[in-house]
Amino acid sequence: MNTLSNVTSRGDENNSPSVGFAPDAFPVAENAENGVSVEYAPDSEKCWFVMRASYGREDKAYNYMVGDGTYCYIAKRWVDRYVMGKRRRVLEALIPNLIFVYTTKEKAETYIKDTPEISFLTYYYNHFELNNEQKNPPLIVPRSEMENFIRATWSHNEHILFVDPAKCHYKSGDMVRVIEGVFQGVEGKVARVAGQQRVVISLSEIGLISTAYIPTAFIEKI
Repeated sequence: MNTLSNVTSRGDENNSPSVGFAPDAFPVAENAENGVSVEYAPDSEKCWFVMRASYGREDKAYNYMVGDGTYCYIAKRWVDRYVMGKRRRVLEALIPNLIFVYTTKEKAETYIKDTPEISFLTYYYNHFELNNEQKNPPLIVPRSEMENFIRATWSHNEHILFVDPAKCHYKSGDMVRVIEGVFQGVEGKVARVAGQQRVVISLSEIGLISTAYIPTAFIEKI
């Protein structure tokens, strides 16, 4: 997986090519079943959709869409599990069942409504908005937030957490940037989580994600 570079984001635009990573800084989306890989390419017609795969089938949906040429992202981390009495280190979804899909609205509709192979896939809806039909629309994550989320989770660090807000104790309201280490470039707020100083980021309507421990020397205010 490619290393992510530092980023300067401007505003909350979803699609402007001037916002966020250069294309070659994104991790490549790879289909584990047939070896197909898809590199990120900024496109003004595409958005970051959030989709839900029932019964833990996010990998199956991911492999299908990547095989179809669509860039997808699943946040994962290393965890230790006992399998048949033996301890094994495995990659596990940080936010179970969720897939982040960078595609057009038309292609997203095709995946959700007209693709039998992934009929178990549904939109993750934005429950804080209503469309013209007075229904909750599909959630679209602003591009700057999505880039920050990828930057915080691409390393699969075992200490990354999907945080319960009640267990997140902010030190101040200041926004900070991590300037060194594996989380370099991540922007968020300093908080004490699980007894350690970490940087916590917010992902639209989904929740909070914390990095692993971050030394004070690795943080600057922005």
